[in-house]
Amino acid sequence: MKRKPAIEALLKVMARLRSPTGCPWDREQSHMTLRRHAIEEVYELIDAIEARDDVEMTEELGDLLLQVVFHCQLARERGAFDFEKVARHITDKLIRRHPHVFGKTKVKNVDEVWANWEKIKHAEKHGTKHARHSAFDGIPKHLPALLRAEKLAKKARKIFGDGRVSKRKLKSGALAKELFELATAAQSRGWSAEELLAGEIKKRERDFRRRERA
Repeated sequence: MKRKPAIEALLKVMARLRSPTGCPWDREQSHMTLRRHAIEEVYELIDAIEARDDVEMTEELGDLLLQVVFHCQLARERGAFDFEKVARHITDKLIRRHPHVFGKTKVKNVDEVWANWEKIKHAEKHGTKHARHSAFDGIPKHLPALLRAEKLAKKARKIFGDGRVSKRKLKSGALAKELFELATAAQSRGWSAEELLAGEIKKRERDFRRRERA
C-alpha cells in the first residue's frame, strides 16, 4: 500500500485529535493556551543542536512542527487560515526576498543580501496595518530581556553609529563574569535582573525612538 505523505498524515492526525471524538486535552486548547509551548520547544531544539544529537533534533523538530500544525488546525476551524496557506505564504516570501537567487538582482556580499531583504520587507508592509514606521518596530516583545537588549542595541548602532558604545576594552570571558555577577547582585537584593533589564530597555527604546524621529 502506498504511504501517504508524512505531512498529510500529520495534518489528519491533528484534525482527528481536535474532533468531537478526539482527545479532551487537545480539544480544550487555543492559540493562547499553546503560546508558551512553542517557546519551550524552541529551547529544547537548541539544546539538541548544541549537543549535536541528531536523534534528539529529529524529535524536537517534530515537536516544533506540531506547534505549527496545531495552530493551523485551530485557525482552520475558525475559518482564518490553514497549513496550506501558511506553507504557500512562506514559500512565496522566500522567493520574493531572494531576488539574487530567483531573479536577476546581483549582490556582492551578505550585507547586500540583508539590505535587499529589509527593503523588500519594508515595501511589502508599506501601506498596511503591519507597516513598520520605525526601525525599532518588529523586535519581539517577549524575547528574554538580554536578547531584546542585543537586538535593540544592534538597530541603534545601525541608525546612530557607535557614538554611545563603550570604548573600554573587555574580553568575552570578563564580560560573561560581569553579567553573572550583576545577576547575582540583583538576586541577593531580592530583585530580578530580567525585570530590571526589561525596564531599562523600555527607557532606552523610548529614547532611541525620539532620536529617530528627530
